[in-house]
Amino acid sequence: MPKYLIEREIPGAGSLSQEDLKAISQKSCGVLNKMGPTIQWQQSYVTGDKVYCVYIAPNESMVREHAAQGGFPANRISEVTQIIDPTTSE
Repeated sequence: MPKYLIEREIPGAGSLSQEDLKAISQKSCGVLNKMGPTIQWQQSYVTGDKVYCVYIAPNESMVREHAAQGGFPANRISEVTQIIDPTTSE
């Protein structure tokens, strides 16, 4: 199943409290539960004004639907075509 990297522009994301992040996570999980098991959230990386999320989904439109239902921005969605890490050099 395809993997996607979602870039979400959220001003002040890096300053969100643990309580704020928990609420956002709960909202996301609630939407995912309604959408079914074919879309999965793996993890997210929070930076100054952006959040980068990794999702597994059958297509980009399902990722966009999750964002719409949750009220989350999805400024850029990129399909991951390859994954490399230090072991790739071996």
